[in-house]
Amino acid sequence: MPSLDELQTQIDSIVRRNQAVESDKAWETSLFRRFTLTLFTYLSVAIYFQFIQVPNPWLNAIVPALGFMLSTLTLPFLKEWWVKNRYRK
Repeated sequence: MPSLDELQTQIDSIVRRNQAVESDKAWETSLFRRFTLTLFTYLSVAIYFQFIQVPNPWLNAIVPALGFMLSTLTLPFLKEWWVKNRYRK
């Protein structure tokens, strides 16, 4: 039978793991992360478009960046739908 100290150590480990999981989830769903990724998408596409000499690269890069942003907004809805329909009881 584990001692009280061993049980406390296990509990502390579980609490630390849960805190890490919660912070990871908060980051994954944060608006800051979505905005940052949208900005990086826009910048990288605009630079690429400029490199390959697409007309109006800074304007044309808006479409892929907006597409990415929309995908981050709709995926939680699709995930809920998928989980609901996948795991029927």
